[in-house]
Amino acid sequence: MSIAKLIVCVIDDDNIYQYTARVLLESTGLAKKITSFYNGREAISFFQKAENQNPDELPDVIFLDINMPIMNGWEFLEEYDKLHTSFPKPIMVYVVSSSVDSSDMQKSRSFEAVSDYLVKPVNRSKFLELMESL
Repeated sequence: MSIAKLIVCVIDDDNIYQYTARVLLESTGLAKKITSFYNGREAISFFQKAENQNPDELPDVIFLDINMPIMNGWEFLEEYDKLHTSFPKPIMVYVVSSSVDSSDMQKSRSFEAVSDYLVKPVNRSKFLELMESL
């Protein structure tokens, strides 16, 4: 039995993290497509267009950084909360941050869409575990 391939979205302003995450996600063999955005505004625009024009482009899972320019992770989540209920499929959202501040972890739990809070760096086995659970 073949494992379903997932559409993955990485929202993070760090080029090195985006590259590393892409390599690790590809190495799991579970990612069909990986879309990357450098801030929450780019991602929200993509989701708004995809919802109406190409719902098949919507990801199965989002890995979201908190600290980004233009629109940070918290602002993204506020906008995403208004959108995601009309999506044709559930999307798992993981907040991924280098912050170990308990207030950030607590805040992430206040968003219905957030599945978990992950502290960077996220290794291959953690990505594999999360994607296999989908």
